[in-house]
Amino acid sequence: MKISRVFLFSVLAAYVLWVVFPMVWVAYSSLKSDKEIFVHAFALPEAGKLHPENYARAWAEARFGDYFLNSVIVTGVSVALITLLGAMAAYALARFTHRLGRAVFWLFLAGLMLPAQLAMVPLFFELRALGLLNSRLGLVLVYTANGLPFAIFILAGFFQTLPRSLYEAAVVDGCTEAGAFWHVMLPLARPGLVTVAVFQFIGVWKEYFFAFLLLSGDPAGAARTLPLGLANLAITAQYQGDQGMLFAGLVLVTLPILAVYVVLQNYLVKGVTAGAVKG
Repeated sequence: MKISRVFLFSVLAAYVLWVVFPMVWVAYSSLKSDKEIFVHAFALPEAGKLHPENYARAWAEARFGDYFLNSVIVTGVSVALITLLGAMAAYALARFTHRLGRAVFWLFLAGLMLPAQLAMVPLFFELRALGLLNSRLGLVLVYTANGLPFAIFILAGFFQTLPRSLYEAAVVDGCTEAGAFWHVMLPLARPGLVTVAVFQFIGVWKEYFFAFLLLSGDPAGAARTLPLGLANLAITAQYQGDQGMLFAGLVLVTLPILAVYVVLQNYLVKGVTAGAVKG
């Protein structure tokens, strides 16, 4: 028994080291000069020779400040719409019986089964006809539509686990259907809402494919998000040899994801488990 535990602990420790070390290496490499990165790749930076200016140059010269603002706006609006619309649709599908309700639910689930790349060509032409290419609004609409199937799948299962007696008590007390949803059922679904918000935040914040396809026609890059900015920075660093600025850009992209996950991780297990009970 002890041998199996030691073996399991060793495997898990090795896996943690495998996952964590690259992030730590990127973090302290962002404070090194290019010469130090290439000559002593894995060595820690010397205390008196740190280069925090890598972050300043990534923020200003590589326009990460503009890209960061675009990502905050696009991600914030997209996550809010996905969570709100997903909760409303999931509640209706979970609480009200209709002969077409199950078909609609499976229609939403088809969005999880089919790869989004299949719709890229018609989606591109549709957004071009609407004049939404190279705009944050067009990107927000695409992200919202792409995230709704996952949100409805998780939240429908979560609403089904809530006692119906709470809804009936709210109606008896004089609540309308909308009032029961907004004031009773939705607050009880907070773990599921946070779970959906965290997963969608991570997915939208680091998304590259849709952003590249829908924003690449703007030479000024006014609507570019951080993944596009990081890709441009990687190409620039390859030719200019500015690896310190590249690592600083990687840290700037990664930190918000880690911060959101650390703050809200307590809701994730409960929300995913409850949402998986019923489909």
